Amino acid sequence: MLKNKTIIITGANGVLGRAVIDVAQAHGAEVIGFDRIFNGSRDGVQQVVVDLADLKAVAGAIQNIARIDGLFNVAGGFAMGPAVHETQAGEWDAMFAMNFLTARNMCEAVVPKMISVSGGKIVNVGALSAREGQGNMGAYCVAKSAVMRLTESMSKELRDRGINVNAVLPSILDTPTNRADMPDADHSKWVQPKQLADVICFLGSDAAAAVHGALLPVAGLS
Repeated sequence: MLKNKTIIITGANGVLGRAVIDVAQAHGAEVIGFDRIFNGSRDGVQQVVVDLADLKAVAGAIQNIARIDGLFNVAGGFAMGPAVHETQAGEWDAMFAMNFLTARNMCEAVVPKMISVSGGKIVNVGALSAREGQGNMGAYCVAKSAVMRLTESMSKELRDRGINVNAVLPSILDTPTNRADMPDADHSKWVQPKQLADVICFLGSDAAAAVHGALLPVAGLS
């Protein structure tokens, strides 16, 4: 499905990022992982340490990569917050930087390379909860909503240039952090990281060539 494709995966050191790497490699991709830090090496994965919220740093990291067939913007983060009117500027900035700027910066650096070869796949990660505002999640919902609008806008701009831009909208992922935060929840209903990784890799493959601007819910049984 991804044989001989060069795929950049951001947030590559996280739980979901590692799952996406595993699935992409299983489908034959050459993977380049981007993150601020890596806990050990991964077989066959080129690791690029970069602050994804720093556009200049991202542009420098992308400059010497000759070919990019796919960009999977997995990097992001979540935190509950106070009510919107009590949310401090730093909290807004943190959610926006982690979830929106990381994706926007990568797209700005990567898209010209894709345009030059008239092809490529971009998959962003939105959030099912951000389809509408949620209480005490204002900053997160605003940031993820921006990712979703970015996806739709880029899709309309790039679809006629051979580039697919889509996003997945996960519900709750079954991660150690989420289990610790919600110990009494029914974890069997949550989305497994590999399940979401399978969908991301599908959207990044030629099998999804006809899919443009999709915001695809991945909710498991939750």
